[in-house]
Amino acid sequence: MEPESVVVARVSAHHGSQVAVHGEAGEFRVPVQNAEAAGKVTVGDWLVLRADDHRAIQILERKSLLSRKAAGEEAKSQMLVANVDTVFIVSSCNEDFNLSRIERYLAMALQAGVTPVVVLTKADLCDDPHSLVQKSQMLHPGLIVVMVDARSAEQVSGLSEWCGPGQSVALLGSSGVGKSTLANTLGANGLATGAIREDDGKGRHTTTSRSLHMLPTGGVLVDNPGVRELQLPGGEEGVSDLFEDVVSIIEECRFSDCKHDGEPGCAVRAAIESGELDERRYASYQKLQSEQARNAATLAQRRERERKRVSVQKAAVARKRGRRDEGK
Repeated sequence: MEPESVVVARVSAHHGSQVAVHGEAGEFRVPVQNAEAAGKVTVGDWLVLRADDHRAIQILERKSLLSRKAAGEEAKSQMLVANVDTVFIVSSCNEDFNLSRIERYLAMALQAGVTPVVVLTKADLCDDPHSLVQKSQMLHPGLIVVMVDARSAEQVSGLSEWCGPGQSVALLGSSGVGKSTLANTLGANGLATGAIREDDGKGRHTTTSRSLHMLPTGGVLVDNPGVRELQLPGGEEGVSDLFEDVVSIIEECRFSDCKHDGEPGCAVRAAIESGELDERRYASYQKLQSEQARNAATLAQRRERERKRVSVQKAAVARKRGRRDEGK
């Protein structure tokens, strides 16, 4: 196919029956069957489309992919966004602030090879917001944590170094933490914003679908709906990277099968008792490891069921072919 007969465009939103893409001539919509003719797509994907009917003939190789476990019992993966360089993990300085939840986002980013930046908003809702900055910084060596008023263009301008020409950044966090306000201040105008509930500090969903926006700084921003429950479909490397300190202490245990529950000589219990290891952090590591093992087992079972289904289908086709040959 001649080069001039194709169009290269990036997926900017997925509306179910239609997919919005952004090309050199601007944004336009493509029927989902055309957009996904070369495979399942997500926001951030680069597509090569036929110029005449905008049917995808190729999904360009992804340099990064953020995904989570889809809802339900089976360990299916749900793609969130592709081809981003940075993730702004947004948390407000109120009841929403949760170190274990931030760790989940961090593990996802590290697994995908994406640079994480923790952005703390609504500092006026906390008596000591700087302590939250310090606690967040301790989650991973070299982790960048910034505190901003999402409504202030002057404060938000400090994030522009991750939003320059050719750069893509995604916003992740719970509802009501200020993601849409932050996106609007960065230049993605027109996103709806809402207040948090006074009774529990939780936010209402103002962003209902993820969407890609061009920024005046030359970069691209992907806004995402609020995510409160986040399980990783397969993030062993990300979890190990994030909890490298915990893993190194576990490796010091006297017995390889130690359950770290009071056994003599347990390095983990000794580290917790001495203050070297935070018990909350160890519990968070255990929970993520347990989820990983459970999801891996579920995925293996699903693959085995699919293998058996295909085997039965092949056997049925062979029997049918055999009966047809006998009748000749």
